[in-house]
Amino acid sequence: MMQNNKYAIETFSLTKIFSDLWGRAKVTAVNNLNLQVRYNEVFGLLGPNGSGKTTTIKLLLGLLHPTKGKTLVLGGDATTTKISSRIGFLPEESYLYKYLTAREILDFYASLFSLPARVRKSRIEALLDMVGLRAAANRQVGTFSKGMARRIGLAQALINDPDLLILDEPTTGLDPIGTRQIKDLIAELAKRGKTVLLCSHLLADVEDVCDRISILYGGSIQAEGKVKDLLQQTYKTQIISDSLNPSTIESIKGLIIAEKKDFEITSPMEKLESFFIRTVAKAQTKAATTSGAVSTTQIGEFLTAKDKEKGILDKLVTAETQKEPKSEPVQTQKPAEVHIEQRPDTELIRKLTGQEDGPKPVEQKEQIASETEEEEKIREDLLKELTDSQTDNADKQADENKGRAGNA
Repeated sequence: MMQNNKYAIETFSLTKIFSDLWGRAKVTAVNNLNLQVRYNEVFGLLGPNGSGKTTTIKLLLGLLHPTKGKTLVLGGDATTTKISSRIGFLPEESYLYKYLTAREILDFYASLFSLPARVRKSRIEALLDMVGLRAAANRQVGTFSKGMARRIGLAQALINDPDLLILDEPTTGLDPIGTRQIKDLIAELAKRGKTVLLCSHLLADVEDVCDRISILYGGSIQAEGKVKDLLQQTYKTQIISDSLNPSTIESIKGLIIAEKKDFEITSPMEKLESFFIRTVAKAQTKAATTSGAVSTTQIGEFLTAKDKEKGILDKLVTAETQKEPKSEPVQTQKPAEVHIEQRPDTELIRKLTGQEDGPKPVEQKEQIASETEEEEKIREDLLKELTDSQTDNADKQADENKGRAGNA
């Protein structure tokens, strides 16, 4: 899709001041914010509590009106249907109808985008698989844990296959495997040309998936740039190799000491996230049962597979839209069947009216013509009688009037 402008999200001196009951400025949540998010990138919006992250998102979506400044989302106004239909949003808290099931929730949100029934059904099933909630699809979401509610919230944010995905604390309440799934999904969406705006307090997650980040404080940008450029310590050197002999290590120490540099030699540590996932994956091979969400460590493999069979994300995007034209020939064949059954219906009517053979069309016309002539004759006779009687009455009345005049 060709883009009309350079940025998927752009703000110009965006400011939001919350006032008190008397209209006096009370809190400046966003202060002259100039934010630029490029197309097809994962952008991290970071900051401590109260730094203006959620307020900025609400301003971008048109849920709040700015005190000053302007926003552009996908080249237009996010409050218009044309733009909002291309946005997927996962709020910080998942506001779901607790008496609806997970499948009903997704069907409801899909209907808001007027998706055809076939596409809607296909996407719902694909998303339930993706977030690991197929087994709990018919449970009311009011019985879900917070992590399961976040999973179904993410699914509803993807139901319209958005060009821009805005995620506010998407991994809150998720277990480590669910967190890993979300990160893999974000990376895959970026590969597919989507733009993702991510707000999170879990900095390790942001570091893993974001191309660029912006750190807010007091509603203003304090630092912004590529993650690698901001975090790389160019004043230090790190060497990672396979296990070395003690003699080799001593030789390296001698070289470093000769340059009068501080150093530390240790064995690298695996991330706790990776260790946790390996442990759970090993337990899953024993087919242990669980009543919650079914997590899988294979999400990265089937999402990134290109030469294999279509993965779940492929099914989500295509939604079997190519199968719909095949149903058209079936519909065009139905009207022809109506004409075939007309003759038996005519025969049935004849039997019911006692006309087994049925009169010929010519005889029917002659009979109708004769009946019409008789009716006309009767009408003429009645009309003649009425006119004659009226004439007689008039003559009689005239004679009486003359007689009365003569007597007078």
